[in-house]
Amino acid sequence: MNLNLMLTNVAMVRPQSFTAIVPKGKGLAVASLLIAGLLSAAAITPVRAEDMPDSTGLTAAQQVAFVQEHKGQFGGGDQLRRFFFGDLEPISVQPGGAGMVVNLYNKATDTTFAYCATYDVVVAVGTGRVMAFPDSEVH
Repeated sequence: MNLNLMLTNVAMVRPQSFTAIVPKGKGLAVASLLIAGLLSAAAITPVRAEDMPDSTGLTAAQQVAFVQEHKGQFGGGDQLRRFFFGDLEPISVQPGGAGMVVNLYNKATDTTFAYCATYDVVVAVGTGRVMAFPDSEVH
């Protein structure tokens, strides 16, 4: 029997016919099992976000290493957006790249990326909150 059909059948059960599904005196046991199942699912040991692969199949540390390995190459901006979508905070702007670069900070990985929007590339990667990269890194 498929799940949708089962759920539909359960939804159509009237309260007085519940006794036909669960034998008399077993309602509390069934409810206890349902609650125990929900609590045990919630009590699963939490996993740190840094150690858990996301939809890309890479951990946060692997994503930072991948961006760092490909800095200065076309597509670096796409990788940055794909890996850290919504998690980048602009913290400063400095001369570099094709004029100016934006330093974007990722709090989860404690990493700063220098991003050149003109060429859509990452030009520098640093650990911590870097307000300005050395000129030699961003030019």
